[in-house]
Amino acid sequence: MTNHRIKTRFAPSPTGALHLGNVRTALFSALRAWGGGGHFLLRIEDTDRERYRPEAADALMRDLRWLGLEWQEGPGVGGGHEPYRQFERAEIYARYYRELERSGAAYPCFCTERELEMNRRVQRAAGRPPRYPGTCARLSAEEVERKRAAGVPATLRFRVPANSEVRFTDGVHGEQRFRTDDLGDFIIRRADGTAAYLFANALDDALMGVTDVLRGDDHLTNTPRQLLLLQALELPAPRYTHMGLILGDDGAPLSKRNGSRSVADLEQAGYLPEAVLNYLARIGHTYESEQLLSLEALAQAFAPERLSAAPSRFDPQHLLHWQEEAVQAADGARLRAWMGIDALVPPGYADEVVGAIRGNVRFPEEARDWATRIFGPPPPLDEAAQQAVQGAGASYFTAAAAAAREGYNRYRGLIEVLQARLEVKGKRLFMPLRAALTGRCSGPELQPVVDLMGSERIVERLERAAEMAATGETGDKAGAKTGETTGETPDQRER
Repeated sequence: MTNHRIKTRFAPSPTGALHLGNVRTALFSALRAWGGGGHFLLRIEDTDRERYRPEAADALMRDLRWLGLEWQEGPGVGGGHEPYRQFERAEIYARYYRELERSGAAYPCFCTERELEMNRRVQRAAGRPPRYPGTCARLSAEEVERKRAAGVPATLRFRVPANSEVRFTDGVHGEQRFRTDDLGDFIIRRADGTAAYLFANALDDALMGVTDVLRGDDHLTNTPRQLLLLQALELPAPRYTHMGLILGDDGAPLSKRNGSRSVADLEQAGYLPEAVLNYLARIGHTYESEQLLSLEALAQAFAPERLSAAPSRFDPQHLLHWQEEAVQAADGARLRAWMGIDALVPPGYADEVVGAIRGNVRFPEEARDWATRIFGPPPPLDEAAQQAVQGAGASYFTAAAAAAREGYNRYRGLIEVLQARLEVKGKRLFMPLRAALTGRCSGPELQPVVDLMGSERIVERLERAAEMAATGETGDKAGAKTGETTGETPDQRER
């Protein structure tokens, strides 16, 4: 099959927020299609009406678009296989149900849930895996009609051929064999008339021309049942690739309980979409490049044979690494909007702030904190900064404040004067200055930060530090004595 005919799909059930395990399935499916010049299809599998949430369907499509995983076929796009919401495909399913019943490949099952549970208990007690014993498969046509006439609820089961074997080659796990006698007749239509997952999922893949299905290996045992269905209907089957699952820190499948966050949560926290994509693309799949890659580059380098059968652990630190990479790679205009700092800095200085702090922020709130530390009132000093101020002594800051009042309020000039007057250098020279001016002993390069502050802010903060060092008071108490900032803008600062 040529590459341009590849069609993959993502078929989520809209029952809640889109989480990372599902997103990775969508990503790998899209990469497989786009890397081969094919189509990526979105289908909403909403036949489970008890759990269906319409707002979840809208949210997951918005999440996919935010990530850049735009589908070429599906809701809102079309593509010739409408509708793309399974609940709207009931008439299509009905035709194939009738075909299966006419051929004897499916039959109504009137067993109650209580009867089925009793059978399962007996089988487990005997050390056998629970499966449907075929009770209703042996009903005569007259018995079926009598139960129907009496209004007894019925599901529809697929009749699994006996004494046979299903074989297929999985893209990750290789050659697979399943004995049909181990499968048991399975439900393809619920008692309420809605399509069961196994049936609708397989049928729609065939009818929509899906060539490649990528999904978690928890679906591996569903595959022989779906292949039997397609064979009975004489429909083409896709190639199946079952990937190892993502596990949480407790070794269980990733969920909200053990560390998973929804796409909406990540976006709200300030993660960039390319960070999420680059992280997920490397969970259970290897890339030669360790650099941040565009979605197009991820697709071109994606290879199903590089997928792992082993489960992978969710690593929040690895996600943070890619967030750092994404922030550094983003252009300034985008970062400025993402940071949301315009209201916190004087007009015309937002771009300078972005350039000064971008190397030391991972999330917007960190950027806003630094913007406030630069242009707001004297910032509180953390514990390390308080120790640095006390260690430098009042004379250091008295000299620094005097130099700033004399006009040495740019970083280079201030440092040179202090070095000459106090005869200090290295960490003893610049660390107290950083602590007094920013309230922290770490952060962005000090020169652009100091040069943005302006003379009056610098003097105010240095005088506060001098008082702290002399009295041993905290930054809050000393700040209260020095008064509020004058509100000087960078336009008023000395150069």
